[in-house]
Amino acid sequence: MILYKLQCCDEHSFDGWFRDGATYERQARTGQIECPYCGKTEITKAPMAPNIAKGATRSTDDDRPAVGLSTSEARAHQVAKQILEAATKAREYVEENFEDVGDKFADEARAIHYGEREDGGIYGQASETEEKELEEEGVDFVRIPGSNRKNS
Repeated sequence: MILYKLQCCDEHSFDGWFRDGATYERQARTGQIECPYCGKTEITKAPMAPNIAKGATRSTDDDRPAVGLSTSEARAHQVAKQILEAATKAREYVEENFEDVGDKFADEARAIHYGEREDGGIYGQASETEEKELEEEGVDFVRIPGSNRKNS
């Protein structure tokens, strides 16, 4: 794999990983590389300084749009990142505004559904079996990715 600093015709700079130099040349020539800022496909290699490792891990800029081996892969990465960010915001909202009922979620959700408990926002954990049972009973709930899930 090779990393190139790239630049579009509007002078937006971004990084792109490629299998080898020939892969970059082919994708650039056929318009398969798209600027993540403006969408233009007139791309050239930007001037680069050599990167000499000094034993420390180089930090990355997570806000920089990613460019993969093709335009569609870059778009998919951007969409996936947006989905993860939205899921994180949803989880934070739920944790700040709803009651944590822990592993009693299925029982508490049923109690709300059947009118045995005051209707209110709750969150917690349920096993796959409990989730299936809730679905079969018509109990409304939404799965939110756990806070320990990271984009890897």
